[in-house]
Order: sequence, then C-alpha cells, then structure tokens
Amino acid sequence: MTHVTAGPIEFSTVGLPDQERIELWEGHNADALIGLRCRTLDTSQLEATEINVQLDSIGLARVVGTSHVVERDAALIRRRPSDSVVMYFSLVGEAFFYSEDGVRTVRPGQLLLCDADRAFMRGFSRGLEELVIKMPRSVFDDVAGIRLTDPMVFDFSRRGNAHAAALAQHVNRATRSHGPVPPDEQAMLELVSVLASGARDDLNTAHRAAAKAFIAGRICDPSLSATKVADAIGISARHLSRVFAADGISVPRYILARRLDMARALLQKPAAASMTIAEIAHHCGFASAAHFSNAFVLKFDERASDVRRDAAAARAASSAS
Repeated sequence: MTHVTAGPIEFSTVGLPDQERIELWEGHNADALIGLRCRTLDTSQLEATEINVQLDSIGLARVVGTSHVVERDAALIRRRPSDSVVMYFSLVGEAFFYSEDGVRTVRPGQLLLCDADRAFMRGFSRGLEELVIKMPRSVFDDVAGIRLTDPMVFDFSRRGNAHAAALAQHVNRATRSHGPVPPDEQAMLELVSVLASGARDDLNTAHRAAAKAFIAGRICDPSLSATKVADAIGISARHLSRVFAADGISVPRYILARRLDMARALLQKPAAASMTIAEIAHHCGFASAAHFSNAFVLKFDERASDVRRDAAAARAASSAS
C-alpha cells in the first residue's frame, strides 16, 4: 500500500507581498521539488500555486501559474543537486524547454521527462497548468532499466500513449485541491518502467492501470472492446484477460460495471429528469436499452426508472424542508 508521507500541501504566491513572491516561490520549489531560478516576463507579478504530495519514493505536484521563466543552471545544480529525474505533464499552455540537447516546444497533452541535474530553462509565455513527478535517479534507473541521457517526450492525450495517460491520471487525482485520491505508487513505478523502457512483461499492475485509464476515457463508446483496450496498451488480448483475471473479473464485465455505475450516478442527477432511459443507456455506452435495463436490475436489484424517481423525490423533499 502506498504511504503518503505528506500532503496534499498547497502553497501560493497569491496575496503575498509583491516584492517577496519570487523569493518565496523559489524557496518552496527548492524544498518541495527542485531548486529553480524564476523571473517574470514583464512587470506583472507572479501568481502561482502548487499542490505537493510526497509518497514513499516519489514526489507529485500540480502547478498553476501566470507567465514566467524558470532556469536551473550549472551553478544552481552544484549548489543544490537533486539527483532525480522529473516528469512534466503539460495540461494548459505551451512551454519551451531549452537544454544542451536543443529547444523543444511542449504542448498540452505532452509529457517531458528530463534529468533534473542537467542544466535547462523552461518558459511559459501564456501561463501554465501542469502535473509533475519527481523521482530519485536511483529509483528511475532501477524501474526503467536505463540511464536517462537526453530528454524524452511522450503524448499522454486521448489518442496518445495509454501508459503515459494512466500515469497522468494518477498524478491528477492525487493532487486535486478537492477530494484527492491517494495514488498506487507501485502502479506508477511500473507505468514509468513501461513508458521509459518499452518493457511489456511481468508488469501487470501497470497494464491494469493503463487499461482502466483507457476504458475510463472511452466508456461512452459502444464499440469499446477488450481487443481495442489491449491494442491501445500494447499487449495481446489474451494477456489483458490474464491481467484482469487476477482481480477476479473479465474485461467485458469490468466495462459493463463501469457503465452501470456511470448510469446510476447520472440517474440521480437533475439532468436525468429530462432524459429517457434509452437516452441514458446510449449516453453510457450501451447499444441496447433492453440490455441496459436488464443489466441494471441484475447489478442493483432495482430498475433505472425507480432510481431516477427516488432521486427526484429526495430532491423535492430537500427543497421543501
């Protein structure tokens, strides 16, 4: 089980004295992630917020900020070595990344993996929102089986790398300001292993996490199948079946359960009042309203229409009181 040693811890420059914002932001990052020099691109004051979560081996963060530039040069590295690798998942705003390897533009939906102790500069001309993983180099070397030399870029968008997308999902849930979900650190380490080395064997936790993330992003697609999931994460359908069998469930039954859970949650919302049961079934990825209705009763021992009626009655009673 993952042990969350600290967090989520939130730090923000918003509301701090203007002349102290940069210094305090640099200090927080040096303690929570890596040491960086920071400057704004114009005369405007930096508004930035960071949420940090520390696990047993790795640190996670969510960073939101206005336009600025950060730099980690040779002098700073000598003074404050990190001995780690860093993964930046861009959610909002393009960023440039400048190192001895050249200049890259990192766009939303892309993940940049780099050595924190090799000099670099990053710039966010229109602000940013990103997720971050900081991992000790020794841990990375061990799980990835490679020594990171040049920066690496991966696509974690909906059509991109399924393992990168699953990794982003773990960080995203863990660093939410409301209702954070403790991540599965072992799954994250295995996902990094698959992502960095291309390994596919004996990493069932990573494959399961990637498959579930892929399913969650396409649960409304009636054509979603075990074969499509297996193709997306780069393993055979038979291997995927074994991965899910270890949890005592098949891939089709897992997809069905998630669709039914989604439908039940929707039925309890006011938006469902104007939808037919067939429309709700279609919205949740069911090709047949009859199949949905039968499966719903089998799972919940009540009809979908009854769930909607009871939810509406509960809302009416709450309003009246």
